[in-house]
Amino acid sequence: MNKQSSAAIVLAAISATIVAAPPAVARDRLTGEAQLAKMLDGREPGKPVNCLPLGQSSEQRIIDKTAIVYRYGSTLYVNRPSNPESLDNDDIMVTKPLNGQLCSVDTVTLIDRNSRFYSGFVGLQQFVPYKKVASAR
Repeated sequence: MNKQSSAAIVLAAISATIVAAPPAVARDRLTGEAQLAKMLDGREPGKPVNCLPLGQSSEQRIIDKTAIVYRYGSTLYVNRPSNPESLDNDDIMVTKPLNGQLCSVDTVTLIDRNSRFYSGFVGLQQFVPYKKVASAR
């Protein structure tokens, strides 16, 4: 076997490894619904609300193709917007609320973090609060 044949075999083996790797990674990744279920584990839903005050949320997180989660202290508010297939956890959310609150009638524009181009929008719905369940001892 000459040097060219050996190099070609090594290159083919490396290429095959690279091509085979993505499905394994994708298989281990949780769906949006599974991510949300994991996040809400040990919490109970409360009565939905129409608006949340702006500026008081300590975290806003997009769950791929599923929901937007807002953290207010220990309470998580889950919004399952219309057009959820546009949600991508790597997008930037842009809102234009008129009254200092984020409400169920507002829309969220989504901007691709890398290209800075418009990538979609979602229409907010009611916000469902989830609080930790007191453990029985």
